[in-house]
Amino acid sequence: MSRLHGPRRRLVPDLLVPDLLMPDRLLARRRVLALAALALPMAVARAESALPRPASLRDAAAAAVERGRPLVLLASLPGCPYCERIRASHLLPLARELGDDVVQIDVGSTAPLLDFKGRPSTHDAIATGLHARFTPTVMFVGRNGEELAERLVGAGIPDFYGALLDQRLETARLALRPR
Repeated sequence: MSRLHGPRRRLVPDLLVPDLLMPDRLLARRRVLALAALALPMAVARAESALPRPASLRDAAAAAVERGRPLVLLASLPGCPYCERIRASHLLPLARELGDDVVQIDVGSTAPLLDFKGRPSTHDAIATGLHARFTPTVMFVGRNGEELAERLVGAGIPDFYGALLDQRLETARLALRPR
């Protein structure tokens, strides 16, 4: 919808008209459309780049260790652009290689999840118990949830993140080998 506006009486789209000049009905419609336009790309991106969310961390870690690998665990926050960048650029390619050995938990989520001892918990409670205070946090854990390598906290320097991830993954793999 357009309206006549300004001294030359030209047509101006509603999106360019200040909120004070707009009737409540149109203002509400404008806000809904703006929110939908913002939410759609994030929802699509999240669906495309989601890592598996296991039902049981104990089972996921045990399966990874049986294959001689650590469980790579991302503590992520929904809508976090840094989490999305790390997931899309580094962890999804790693997940294509390692399969279910790369998973995520969602900070703030009350979704049920069994912890490393098989006890019922939530994503948020487990993230808190693991002291994942910042997102993204990537941890490399063994069968009982013990960390096998230094965690990666934050997005770091993009040029070096892949090398750091590879280094920590190798350190974790070596920690799993029998001595």
